[in-house]
Amino acid sequence: MSNKRTSSGDGPHQRQLRVGELIRRTLSDVLNRAEIHDPDLNRMSITVGEVSCSTDLKVATVYVMPLMGSVPVEEAIAALARNKAELRHRVASQLTLKYAPDLRFRPDETFDRLDETRRLFADPRVIKDLEASEGDADAEDDADTPPGGTA
Repeated sequence: MSNKRTSSGDGPHQRQLRVGELIRRTLSDVLNRAEIHDPDLNRMSITVGEVSCSTDLKVATVYVMPLMGSVPVEEAIAALARNKAELRHRVASQLTLKYAPDLRFRPDETFDRLDETRRLFADPRVIKDLEASEGDADAEDDADTPPGGTA
């Protein structure tokens, strides 16, 4: 029998999620305490929104965003990339993994997607469709209820 396990789901495994969260916390703490020896990076307030790990846990993609647009996101990512080796060393010292993951920094676009979603829900056509679908659901509920009582 094979020792290889396959998953029927397409999402990340529990271990990937757990390691990603530990890396996120570690990086947040290191950046918050300004432990890196780069004055440019230490002047920036950077939020680590999410870390996603590859299935073998050798690559960690770190999604970052400067707080309140204090610096351009490209500048923050460049500063983090310059200090990738030291950040990787800090992560490795905090975690008990066989390999220290390679850190790759990307802009966190979560807030942009939230703004777009809010804009879509504020669209009058979408509001009209939502109200219509709620009316249909209420009508179905009424049809399922027997006359003179509850189901």
